[in-house]
Amino acid sequence: MIVNIVDYGQSGEKNFVTYEVLGLLPEQLNYLHDNLDEETSLEDNHLRLTMHFSPDLYPFQSDVAKIRIDDFIAREELEMNVFLSSFLEDM
Repeated sequence: MIVNIVDYGQSGEKNFVTYEVLGLLPEQLNYLHDNLDEETSLEDNHLRLTMHFSPDLYPFQSDVAKIRIDDFIAREELEMNVFLSSFLEDM
């Protein structure tokens, strides 16, 4: 599984991060799409997942994140990969 952050920021008063998930079987993609509570869509053999965060939990809010954004993006991608992998274990 490959997880990439394709967008992040603020929309209105909500902070969001949009992930693209690649390298899964169609059954796995459908399982995630059907069972995750977050906003999801299926597009050309990949899943788009958008998570909304309160200001205090938003991963890119700190000054350090703004300076070392690549490190923060890589960490978020790894954390989402671990989360989705554990979620798929229930499949």
